[in-house]
Amino acid sequence: MNQQFHTSVHDSGVAEVVLDRPPVNALNNAGWHALAAELKALGDRPEVRVIVIRAENRGFCAGVDIKELATDAKLIVSVNAGNYDTFKAVHLNKVPVIVAVHGFVLGGGIGICGSADIVIAAEDASFGLPEVDRGAMGGAAHMQRMFGVQKTRYLFYTGDMIGAAEALRLGAIERVVPRAQLRDTALDVAARIAAKSPAMIRIAKEALTGIEDGNLEDKYRWEQGFTLQAYMSPDSNETRQAFVDKRDAKF
Repeated sequence: MNQQFHTSVHDSGVAEVVLDRPPVNALNNAGWHALAAELKALGDRPEVRVIVIRAENRGFCAGVDIKELATDAKLIVSVNAGNYDTFKAVHLNKVPVIVAVHGFVLGGGIGICGSADIVIAAEDASFGLPEVDRGAMGGAAHMQRMFGVQKTRYLFYTGDMIGAAEALRLGAIERVVPRAQLRDTALDVAARIAAKSPAMIRIAKEALTGIEDGNLEDKYRWEQGFTLQAYMSPDSNETRQAFVDKRDAKF
């Protein structure tokens, strides 16, 4: 068990990975690397047929631990690698990955959702990429996979959030359910898939990934280069420090 998430595998072949790092599930450097390794290992296990990722606490995932990065900016290289490996472990997993989200879905949370096969949201879920306000880049490739080009650019430039109902209308997520029904709904969908031929589903996952336009991992890697460029700017340091100090950034 990792202290930032825990995993269980049900008799149905559904693996459940639960993010649990209070208060906002902002995983630190070690957490992202551990999550990537866990997801890949689950997909390699023959008894696992579907993976469900969900979370405890106030929201699904607030992305990276900004406070950790504020203490050591050089960690961004390793954090970038952990993010990349996690999103790749979802997108290129050998089995379907269902993500069940509630509350805020930010930064790395968008990366997980944008890499997934199916996203189910609680009514209180909202999606956003406040990267500009955190002095970083990244995640737009995954958001664009969900919301399309112009909506992604609007959300990225402004830092605005988009609610579950609008995300459903735009086709970014599969369904919206009351918060109390989120876990059961995700597990029910997973069980329907897990009941099918595991060989056929694994073939289908590979085939569907192969017909997508462009290479999601290459797009994200391109973005990450700009994250490093952004971190060399004094404005980037100011945004991170302002976040830690809970004040408005000054430019």
